[in-house]
Amino acid sequence: MTYSTSLLNLPVADLDAVVDAVGERWQALRGKRLLLTGGTGFIGKWLLATFLHANQRYDLGATVLVVSRQPEFFLQQFPALHSRDEVEWVTCDVRNLVPEMVPDCTFAIHAATDVVAAGSAADVLHTCIAGTERVLGALRGGSEPKRALLLSSGAVYGQPDAKAMDEECPRAPSTLTSTSAYGEGKRVSELLCAMASAAQPSLGVAIARCFAFVGPHLPLNKHFAIGNFISAAMQGRDIDIQGDGTPLRSYLYAADLAHWLWVMLFEAPSCRAYNVGGAESLSIRDLAYRVNQTLGGKGSVRIAQRSLPGAVPQAYLPDLTRIEKELGLVPRVSLDEAIMRTAQWARQNLEE
Repeated sequence: MTYSTSLLNLPVADLDAVVDAVGERWQALRGKRLLLTGGTGFIGKWLLATFLHANQRYDLGATVLVVSRQPEFFLQQFPALHSRDEVEWVTCDVRNLVPEMVPDCTFAIHAATDVVAAGSAADVLHTCIAGTERVLGALRGGSEPKRALLLSSGAVYGQPDAKAMDEECPRAPSTLTSTSAYGEGKRVSELLCAMASAAQPSLGVAIARCFAFVGPHLPLNKHFAIGNFISAAMQGRDIDIQGDGTPLRSYLYAADLAHWLWVMLFEAPSCRAYNVGGAESLSIRDLAYRVNQTLGGKGSVRIAQRSLPGAVPQAYLPDLTRIEKELGLVPRVSLDEAIMRTAQWARQNLEE
């Protein structure tokens, strides 16, 4: 794989793959304005980079309005964006966004809710709900058809189940614990989207329930298990698992994620939710060994707790039947390849 990078330090080969996979659907953006919240986060960087790549490839003449509380810090990290006229920066907390700040947007992707540097539970809940209200409000009015994509979460299903969860899963976050703020906030956000679409039939809102991902720009020193494992293996350190290692997870590579999200924005039925995540299930324990083996890690895997005999492992896994059957979307990059690409990108960027 060619690891020349774009202006957001993402592999050009990955960006080419996304743009090619979305194909002629990009034409929907010709001459249009796209509102993007959360554009400086992990997923947002991939959406912004693939937009810019497609805009240039197809000469779409489209514009993206990126809402950020502190765009100057982001631009210090990626100074090449200063020269991109198709990017307009809106300095604002998404909760304070008003339509006058983002006029004439036909498309919107609402990806703002920071799961890395989140504040209090009340702040998370308020950001989810108020932010979604503001984004939907920016698309209100006019006779022109408009499209939005809400990045929801598998957290809407509550605590992990014993099997993969489909979109009709009746589970929900507990209302009696503050840790449910994120999942409950996403549930209310989905409801707000349904209400807005019912009130404005010309507004279609796609809903992506996102699970776990891996790829360039994923933080390797936060609370993402696979990121921590990759970092440890790259440095030859032991991989430490604080629990018993039995919970089940799956991971989708970021380029596949970006491909799926763009297709959903353009084509997914309004107010029909789709799970977005990896297809291969494995335990946290097996993931640690897999990362170590794939990257040639020299350290050991150390598990702090023993599993209880006969206990059923919790599974935070998406059932992908609907998105494959209805939208034809399947993972293209294997887990091993995703781990390799993420590590290779990290090595290159750490060296730089």
